[in-house]
Amino acid sequence: MDSFKAIVVKENEDSVQYGVENVLLNSLSDGDVLIKVEYSSINYKDMLAVQKNGGVIRNYPMIPGIDLSGTIVQTSDNRYTEGQKVVVTGFDMGMTHTGGFAEYARVPSDWIVPLPDNLTLKDAMVFGTAGFTAALSIMALEKNGMDISHNPRIIVTGSTGGVGSIALQMLSKVGYKNISALVRKDHQEEVAKSLGATEVVFASELGEQNKPLNKQKFDFVLDTVGGEVASKLIPQIAYGGSMSMCGNAGGMKLTSTVLPFILRGINLLGIDSVNVPIQNRSYIWEKIANEWNISKTSLVNEITLNDLPGTIEAVKNGQHLGRTIIKV
Repeated sequence: MDSFKAIVVKENEDSVQYGVENVLLNSLSDGDVLIKVEYSSINYKDMLAVQKNGGVIRNYPMIPGIDLSGTIVQTSDNRYTEGQKVVVTGFDMGMTHTGGFAEYARVPSDWIVPLPDNLTLKDAMVFGTAGFTAALSIMALEKNGMDISHNPRIIVTGSTGGVGSIALQMLSKVGYKNISALVRKDHQEEVAKSLGATEVVFASELGEQNKPLNKQKFDFVLDTVGGEVASKLIPQIAYGGSMSMCGNAGGMKLTSTVLPFILRGINLLGIDSVNVPIQNRSYIWEKIANEWNISKTSLVNEITLNDLPGTIEAVKNGQHLGRTIIKV
C-alpha cells in the first residue's frame, strides 16, 4: 500500500492539533502483527489524548485510539494467522504506541485477543475498553460479595457514559433488580431507565460531603467518575459493602475519613483495564461475548474518522451518551 488514513496528533509549543492525514506504514510503531482495522471506539481517555497536557500521549506525533478490532494481514507469530479476526485494547496503544484511529495498526502479538465466536468486529468495539472495564468492575464487586440472590442495592455513577451505560445493561441482563443510576441532568433520567436502572438518583441529592458516616443506602457502588461523587458515596455504603473505582472524570482527589472502613468494613476496589495480563483477557472477553453480551441493545452511535472532532467535544463537555464507535 502507498498510504492510508489515520488521525494524527501533533504538538506545538502551547497546543496540540489533530486531524485525518495520509500516512505510511513506517509511521506505525513496531510490532509483529499488522492489522487492518475495521472498528475503533471513543473513550474518555481518547478525549484526553487530544488535549494539551492531557496526560495520555507521551510523544508526538502520535496516532491515538486505545481500542481496535480488525483482521490480521501480516504476522510473524505462529499463534496467529492471516485473516484472523482480533481485538486489542489497552496496554500502551494510543499512548506511546500508535493506536486504533487508523486504517492499519501494528502491535505486539502479546496484546492480541482472538475475537470470541459470539461477537462481530463491530460488537467488540461496542464494548471496547469501556465494556472491558465494566466487566472488570462487576467481577471485582461479585468477588467481594455482590450476589443476585441477596438482591443488593447497587448504584452506578456516570451511568449514561461509556462504562456506566454498559455496566447498567450488564447488571440488568444477568438479573440484578435493585440498580440505581446516578445522573446530573433531567434528560439522562429516561436514558438511564432504558438501560436497566430501576431508580434514578440525581447528583444533587447525594447530600453533604463532610459527614464521616451517613445513612447506609447502598450495598455496592460501581463508580466510574471519582472525585466528589465518590467521596459523598463512601459514607453511604452499607456494612461489608464495596465500591469499585475506575475513572477520574469527576476529579482525582478523594475526601474521606477512616470511619467507613473501620466501623463498616467497606472495601475500595481499584479497577485497571490497561495492564490486565493477556492470559486473563480471553476469559473476560468470553464472559462479555456470552452471559454479559448486551451489544444488540446498547446505546451506540457510529461515526467515521472525519466525524471524530464533534464527538470528542461532546465527551469533553459532558454531553456524550453511551458508546460511539468509529467505522474505519
